[in-house]
Amino acid sequence: MRQSGHFLDGLSVLVVEDEAIVSMLLEDMLGDLGAQVRHAGTLTAALAAIDAEMPKLALLDVNIGGEKIFPVADRLDAAGVPIVFTTGYGRKGLEPRWERHAVLQKPFDEAGLTAALRQVLR
Repeated sequence: MRQSGHFLDGLSVLVVEDEAIVSMLLEDMLGDLGAQVRHAGTLTAALAAIDAEMPKLALLDVNIGGEKIFPVADRLDAAGVPIVFTTGYGRKGLEPRWERHAVLQKPFDEAGLTAALRQVLR
């Protein structure tokens, strides 16, 4: 069941996810919340997306094609962009320096996504 509400109206959100199904699911959920979603499936594409336009919020899969997402997270964090990490490993999948950021454990649903987004946007 979809939650109503568009608390992300017009907000630019970058989703970095290498699994197409998960990326499409996130795009649908974020779109339902009013976000303008851009996605990248590789570290190179994510860095290029940031260079083209800094997002207002980012959802980052911790492991992208066998590479850690942390170079992208560094750039976003330096710019003050709120980050939600997505991972099947929960907080154990993060390096200690990233533990202050929200984590959305896979698999997740729209209620979990919404809660994580509200946490970083308050």
